[in-house]
Amino acid sequence: MKVCIYGAGAIGGWMGVKLAQAGCDVSVVARGATLDALREYGLRLVENGDTHAVKVHASERPEALGAQDLVIVAVKAPGMADVARHIGPLLGTNTMVLTAMNGVPWWFCDGLQGEFAGARLASVDRDGSIAAAIPAARTLGCVVHASCRVDAPGVVAHHQGRGLIVGEAMGHASERVTSLVELLRKAGFDATASGQIQRDVWYKLWGNMTMNPVSAITGATTDKILGDPLARDFVTRVMLEAKEIGARFGIPIDQAPEDRHAVTLKLGAMRTSMLQDVEAGKAVELDALVGAVCELGALTGVETPYANALFGLARLHARARGLYPQV
Repeated sequence: MKVCIYGAGAIGGWMGVKLAQAGCDVSVVARGATLDALREYGLRLVENGDTHAVKVHASERPEALGAQDLVIVAVKAPGMADVARHIGPLLGTNTMVLTAMNGVPWWFCDGLQGEFAGARLASVDRDGSIAAAIPAARTLGCVVHASCRVDAPGVVAHHQGRGLIVGEAMGHASERVTSLVELLRKAGFDATASGQIQRDVWYKLWGNMTMNPVSAITGATTDKILGDPLARDFVTRVMLEAKEIGARFGIPIDQAPEDRHAVTLKLGAMRTSMLQDVEAGKAVELDALVGAVCELGALTGVETPYANALFGLARLHARARGLYPQV
């Protein structure tokens, strides 16, 4: 099976190595120092104290890699428009695109039912160009429950978790999901098939949409955020708004925010990915994590004063550091 990794960061690199070890013909779209490292040393994974290296085809030009059976897109949401502009040469007639990303994706509403089915979210696909380049019909979503980090260009360290939940962007079961889950299990992932991947995306987002931006603004780890009564109350109120939005478009959450807080606290002093991006001077994915929730609130008729405040403050904080587009 020909598999291309578009975004060989922490999650993309981890998946690429494991799939190569399972016998897939893996290629990577990369540039700069990462491209140089891949060409010289291969794609490397540090796991359980050992370093595993696999040979991959690497190029900054997708046309040099040709049509694939599977393209795994593992970039941060701000990079998605650029991927859409260049992914074309990787897509054959039956190529599957698997998105391993955080937040609300451009295809989210394609798998909903009723009046919200097929709605377009300007917060994550402003002009519809992503949906045009990568239609939902060829796309599968992947919710990742794992912790990895990039130690150096082309070198990924896996820490914990192997969970991958896979489902059709159109929100239904399919044979290709079943086949892909089998491949991922063969590669060593704890892969499961979802009957409606939007449910899994929304549940993960329910915690990420608060911890990430609050930590980015404050510099605090998650235990300190939830340890402050006022910050905890603010986070709870944002989550209650999001819970009502989900109920309106058919994805209710049967937990209270306090249930999710308890899960987060078990993870200890966690430094979120958005906090790490701010510290590294990288663009933040606020639109997919918070802006889309505010837009879905407007779409479903749910008032979102707390989510709006969080989005506005986090956006202003990021703009002041050049990490989010100016108006």
